[in-house]
Parts: sequence; C-alpha cells; structure tokens
Amino acid sequence: MSYSLSINGATRQIDLPGDVPLLWALRDGLALTGTKFGCGIAACGACTVLIDGQAVRSCQIPISDANGEITTIEGLGQPGALAPLQQAWVTHQVAQCGYCQSGQIMQAAALLSATPDPTDQDIDDAMQGNLCRCGTYPRIRAAIHDAAQMMKAG
Repeated sequence: MSYSLSINGATRQIDLPGDVPLLWALRDGLALTGTKFGCGIAACGACTVLIDGQAVRSCQIPISDANGEITTIEGLGQPGALAPLQQAWVTHQVAQCGYCQSGQIMQAAALLSATPDPTDQDIDDAMQGNLCRCGTYPRIRAAIHDAAQMMKAG
C-alpha cells in the first residue's frame, strides 16, 4: 500500500505495508538514516522523532498511524546551518560514540518547544527515557540549557 507522509516539511510517498514501523520507513524506505535503531521496544530513545512537535519512538509507530508533521534529525537545522540544539551539542562535545544522540536531540527539541526555559529537573524528567551508554548526561543537560539561551536570544 502507498502512504503519504509529511516529513521535514515535504510530502513523501512510500510503498510499504501499513504495519511497518516508521523507523524502518524512514531509514530503509526514505534513506533518512539519522534516526537510529536501538532496542526496538521503545525503551532506549535512539529512534526518537517528532510528530506534530511531540517526541515519539519511531520503532513503535506503524506508518499507517504516522499522521501529522514528522520531524527527524535531518529536519532540525537549515541547509548549511545547525539548529541551536545541534550547535550546543557540538560546543559541549556531548557525543562520544554518538549513536543515541539524534534521539537525545529530538527529545530535547520537544522539551524546549514545550518548556523554553527548563530547570535541571525539567530536563531530567523529559530526558529520562533516552539512554546514553557513554554516560554524557551532564553534558546533555548543559547543552540543553545553552540551546534554550540561544533560542531565547534569537
């Protein structure tokens, strides 16, 4: 069956069965490989994308239910320019292995959309479902605070 998905501001057609997880439609069907497979059971957050601004685990959303504007890590910045979150990640050298980072950034984007000036507790609460095997949580928190300030400053 053919599905029309709105991804990163563009309508994309994909011919896959409706029960295929959005993760695999993005990665294998549309070559948007920034979204990562981690656990397949929505426990790690590596596959986090936004649907209408809400963080969701793409490994658990069938494409038949992927209604709304989908934003992947590829859709955050502008061509040739990093989004504030991405820039803060670089500045704070958050990534070590880097595998979880697209999911971390997408979860943080949802947080900053809902809470533009988060406290440490807000960050900890929002990010607790995104696992980082390298343990860069203090740098993640600092980067989110920095991104919030950049976004406020325009």
